Amino acid sequence: MAASSAKRRHKVRKRADMSLLGGIRPPIAALSALLLALAALTAFGLGNPIKDPLPKAVLTSQQHFAEDGAIALRASLDESITDLNRTAALFNAGDPVSADTVLDKLGSVYQKWRGSAVVEIKSGKLLAARGENVPLLAVDRDKLADPGGLAPRMVRLKNGETRLLTFALLSWEGQPQQLLVTSNSLKFPGVSLGKFRVIAVVDSGGQILSSDGIPVPEKIPSDTVEEEVKQTKKQLASFAKRSAEKAAENPLKAKEPGSGGFLGVSGTMTGKRISGERPIAGYASLAAPEPGESTDATGLGLSVVSLVTVPENTSRVNSPLFGLLSAAALLVIGALAVTLLLGTVQRPLIRLFLESRRLSRGDLTRPVTVPRFGETRRIGHALDRLRRQLLGETPEATADGAPATAPNGDGPGGKAPRRRRGRRVGTRALLATGGILLLVWSAPMMLLLNRAGDSVVVPQQIVSDQRERTDTLADRVRRALNEGHADIVSVATLIGDRTEPDAMSAVLERTMEEHARYQSMYVLSGDGEVIAKAGDAPKHPEGQKPGADPITVLDTDSKEPRIAGYAELPGRDGAVVVGEFRVDFLNSLLKRPGLGQVRIVDAERRVLGSNTGYLAFEKLPSERLDSFVAGTNQQVGLSAKPSSVLYRSGDGIQIAAAAPFAGGGVAKALRWSVVSWQPASGLAIPEYSAQNRTVLAGLLGVTAAAGCLGWLHIIVVRPLRDLAKQAETLADGDRRTVLYPRHHDEVGAIARSLELLRQQLQEQRKRDGAPSALAGRN
Repeated sequence: MAASSAKRRHKVRKRADMSLLGGIRPPIAALSALLLALAALTAFGLGNPIKDPLPKAVLTSQQHFAEDGAIALRASLDESITDLNRTAALFNAGDPVSADTVLDKLGSVYQKWRGSAVVEIKSGKLLAARGENVPLLAVDRDKLADPGGLAPRMVRLKNGETRLLTFALLSWEGQPQQLLVTSNSLKFPGVSLGKFRVIAVVDSGGQILSSDGIPVPEKIPSDTVEEEVKQTKKQLASFAKRSAEKAAENPLKAKEPGSGGFLGVSGTMTGKRISGERPIAGYASLAAPEPGESTDATGLGLSVVSLVTVPENTSRVNSPLFGLLSAAALLVIGALAVTLLLGTVQRPLIRLFLESRRLSRGDLTRPVTVPRFGETRRIGHALDRLRRQLLGETPEATADGAPATAPNGDGPGGKAPRRRRGRRVGTRALLATGGILLLVWSAPMMLLLNRAGDSVVVPQQIVSDQRERTDTLADRVRRALNEGHADIVSVATLIGDRTEPDAMSAVLERTMEEHARYQSMYVLSGDGEVIAKAGDAPKHPEGQKPGADPITVLDTDSKEPRIAGYAELPGRDGAVVVGEFRVDFLNSLLKRPGLGQVRIVDAERRVLGSNTGYLAFEKLPSERLDSFVAGTNQQVGLSAKPSSVLYRSGDGIQIAAAAPFAGGGVAKALRWSVVSWQPASGLAIPEYSAQNRTVLAGLLGVTAAAGCLGWLHIIVVRPLRDLAKQAETLADGDRRTVLYPRHHDEVGAIARSLELLRQQLQEQRKRDGAPSALAGRN
């Protein structure tokens, strides 16, 4: 037994002599290093004057503008190709018709192609043509049967313009196969440019195929403006070359890590000054709507370049003195906090560790140096009492006060002396004091200092871009409804008056497969009875006659808007084809970054669609937005115009824009609008950037303090509190409870020393002949 006890003591001593892992030093050292690093970042980040002549928000806005143009162009091209193929398929499913009939019906339903023609493939004979001359000589009829032979292609005309040719086959049994060809220019469908913007379509070689926004020679008022136009054209050509090179990159490699949104390649470029203003270009390649997919339009290798000139701002936003003073204050406060932790937590604990090891090795001559604060003071008193007990004093003699029952009744007569209860300031309070010191610096940085205020200068270009991009979205929604109604009219025209319900359902199902915009399609009789259907259950009121409006909202009391388009069937006594639009399809058109909250509202300014969550037919969130949209819908000239506004109030600065439905088509009669708004604080404007950096510095300070002090509390303070209770219990006479270290650090070393002292006291009792608890019970 004695050999085993000696072996156990030797093992504990060996552990105590091992190098300490973790412990109290790493958290305090880490806190010191983090505070020094934060002070350096504060001095550099806040002390470096922000002199952005072109705010990042302006550059990002141009990138989003180019992405909007690329999305609109891609959607328009794919829609045209799909409409042509679907129309040809519907003709092929019916009885043979003449080429003139095909082109007449195609032109009556869709007004999107500049020219169209029908050619007999075998002989090359032109059967019919409409609009401008289609460059048929560019079509090799012998290669149409090859893979990709019917894919769209671009053809350059003699006058330098480019046309996009799309193809579809007309096939009837017993008749020669025909080729339906349409041509169109690569113009942007409804992209609002404003007054000073140029936008162009660029091919994979950097050649400009079409452009909008450059004044024609007849409208140039002076030689000065003419020179500016020449420089703009030269700059646009340079941007086109650079954008083609960038568009050839892999989208995943071209983007910054973690960035999402647009699936293609996009970015910004800057050029040389023109008349004191800096030209900025955004570029974007045509990308598919879903990741990993491709469309006919994306295979053309096109990209979009948007150019605008903006004035530079050379004023300085912040002073370097603020950053230097903030860093100096952090160094002073951090030094006080670290000094507090070193003087009241680390040094007493290390001194206590050395004292406990001295006692465990048998050096009992000198009294224990007792720390002044917290748990280390309690453990120090307990160690000194244990030292005197090893020298022969009883637990009663080493305590000040009347005896009390020991926890296990292990004192003489089952009694043990009362403990000291005065604890003064605990170690947790010292940690909290250090945290409060660091919070004195961090809290003002997060909440008070370097605030942007309501006088922030918001670049006018951002406000204008909000208006133009909102107008572009409104046009996209309007065109989507018009295209949807045109599809319904096409189906109604081709169904005719002799089609059976089963054949009707087949046509409706095929149309829904080719277009994702419909939730359901069905045919209603003149009495409101459903003759054929595809998709979800019809929402048209049962038994109610079809309305006269081509597009309408079916029910204003439903949980989501029910928007439907109607087209009359010829020769069916008032029967109509109905297509119900998916609200998610309309909402997906609004999901564009950099615009904030976007809503589609009806003529009464009730919400029908949104890029975020919303309640159907709810009002706009503020009265000023409602008044703003109502004012925008007032007719100015021939039609209402889009507008934007900058609100400054106690809630901060807000940018808002509204655009009513303009242009042609049946959707214009709806008098709907698209409205968007966003806080200016979310934009990369220098004043807000300085504020965000200040808040970030405060957050980093709080994070460093919470992390390191929390680490210190978990690893050191909590085990130290438990050890203080165990040490006092041991000094009160408990010799049976074994003390186990939690961690291999200073607190663990003290626990091991206390365990050695407990073993020594047990052996001392045996040598002195003290009766054991077991013998006493016997």
